[in-house]
Amino acid sequence: MPSQSNVIEDKDIDARWVKKRGERFYGYKDNVEICNKTKLIRNYTVCAASRHDAKETEHVLTEPSKEAHGEPAWLDAGYAGIEDVVRAKHMTPIICEKGRRGHPLTEEQKERNRQKSKVRSQVEHVFGFMGQTMGGLIFRGVGMMRAKANIALTNLVYNMCRLVQIKKYQPNLIAIQ
Repeated sequence: MPSQSNVIEDKDIDARWVKKRGERFYGYKDNVEICNKTKLIRNYTVCAASRHDAKETEHVLTEPSKEAHGEPAWLDAGYAGIEDVVRAKHMTPIICEKGRRGHPLTEEQKERNRQKSKVRSQVEHVFGFMGQTMGGLIFRGVGMMRAKANIALTNLVYNMCRLVQIKKYQPNLIAIQ
């Protein structure tokens, strides 16, 4: 029988449970800022799975260069109410609208959300590539420090794979020396 100290050492006290679309997940979350043009990860944060994405917005958004002030930040409906945080980073928030109980979205709002989602969904392609091609969405370690290291390496390898794709299929997209 393992001693009490080994049980405590093996328990992940940083990870948390979250329920998403009726399914339960345990662990950590990779919050990313993606370049809309290249699909490269520009910045990221790691937190417990239960932490709301909107609480990480201030940490994950990078300040755009002076030439890019006012750059759009495409966000899903979960980010409603944080427009001031996005504007403080000198970006323009473009957030999908969400309905409330007794107040469903109008057809015009649904159409605007469809237009916004065409751009915003680019982020989902990044996670799809990580999960399907890289097998990088599963982490079997204990502790926030290990999770941060694992996610950092996963994001780095994704960017390297993406750069290879850009160089091969869209060489004029960015200048690679």
